[in-house]
Amino acid sequence: MPLLVMLMAFSGVSLPGWAQNPPSAGPAPALAATPKPAPAPSLSSADATAQQNNADLEDGLKYLKANQPEKALASFQKILQADPDNATANLLAASSALNLYMGDLAVTYAEKARQLAPDDWRVDTTLVTAYAAAGRSKQRDAERTKLVALHGNANAPDAAKANGFLLDLFKVGKYRVEAVQYFQPIGKFHTYYRFLVRSLGGKRLWEYDLQSDDFAQKSWAEAHPQEAAAGGRQFSLESDTGDTHMEYRLFSGDPGYDMVRSVVVALLQERTLPFPAEVPKPAAAVQ
Repeated sequence: MPLLVMLMAFSGVSLPGWAQNPPSAGPAPALAATPKPAPAPSLSSADATAQQNNADLEDGLKYLKANQPEKALASFQKILQADPDNATANLLAASSALNLYMGDLAVTYAEKARQLAPDDWRVDTTLVTAYAAAGRSKQRDAERTKLVALHGNANAPDAAKANGFLLDLFKVGKYRVEAVQYFQPIGKFHTYYRFLVRSLGGKRLWEYDLQSDDFAQKSWAEAHPQEAAAGGRQFSLESDTGDTHMEYRLFSGDPGYDMVRSVVVALLQERTLPFPAEVPKPAAAVQ
């Protein structure tokens, strides 16, 4: 996810109590009719709709957390049938569509959310992923540029706090891949992009990192002085799980996201062995 979580609470309506008839000091009176409770105050049509929307929103969020995006999308679409200008429901419907790998539908909902909430940077983080999933690279890159600018904007504190954003979400065979772009390279080896590989159920299995570390950069700069003087760097696609380190490919100069993505897709398509996290651990021996 990618995934926006906004919980909204709503208050119920309490039923008033009813009066009690005090006992009489004289002879037992005739049996009186049982007093009826006072009717509950009726909700206005707008209040009833808002209350139902809140219930559907809560249901949709629960489904998203439970990795049931079909049911989540249905809950948010139910809200939008009654309230098409609900910015939150549009944004969450876009997230649900992304989790179903329905890029074009995600764009439709995310663009509507932008119309309704043009200054909410979370809309842009959803739009960039939606454009990527829909194969709209021009719009995707425009959103990336906007997010980078927001990150450096003192008037956008939420964006300034973030390290990066979910750039892409796609499926390769039995794997789900979440591609993260960082605003500034992070870590000891300067990671620019990280591709998190998960099972379709959401279990984290592996990762591929596009890095450009200073040690390798030094020798590359000596061999490519003009490119290095212009700010060029050497990049490598690697995996490091702590127990295993693998280097897949070197790039002389910035390869760009689409090139790196194509390499990751090919690695997953060509993979014949399961990832270590897919192999069941042997049962502990009984003492």
